[in-house]
Amino acid sequence: MLGMGDEAIDTTICQLKAPARVPAPFMPHPNLSDEVNRSIVQSEIEGGVYLDELSEGVVLEVETQNRWYTIVIGGRGEEMISGHPQYCPDPLPVRIEGSTWGGSMLKLRFIGRGMHLEFRHPAYPSIVTSRIVEIRVCRLAS
Repeated sequence: MLGMGDEAIDTTICQLKAPARVPAPFMPHPNLSDEVNRSIVQSEIEGGVYLDELSEGVVLEVETQNRWYTIVIGGRGEEMISGHPQYCPDPLPVRIEGSTWGGSMLKLRFIGRGMHLEFRHPAYPSIVTSRIVEIRVCRLAS
């Protein structure tokens, strides 16, 4: 069991893969570069989670190349995150902006494998993680 305050998370009900949303396939846009179009298609292939489609209280375990983060989905774009010894050793309220491919282009409110998580920290400018390796979706235990 992992704990966040008084609430316990039963990791036995975690899914190894994030639930697959089946959006309309991305059609390359003529005004975007080939590199950008390729990155968007790759994010759909590797998969991820659209935060605004998750219920309040859902817990995500996000593995990056360097750390494990625990994210609790709150209401109206407010999440709690922990997992970094300097920036968020304990659960901290943040706004997850989305994921990047390592540049300035952001896929809003999306956490994607092979991408970098970006979130707004109350005391620091935007934080960008190392590359996301895996995403697990859990629910708070009742």
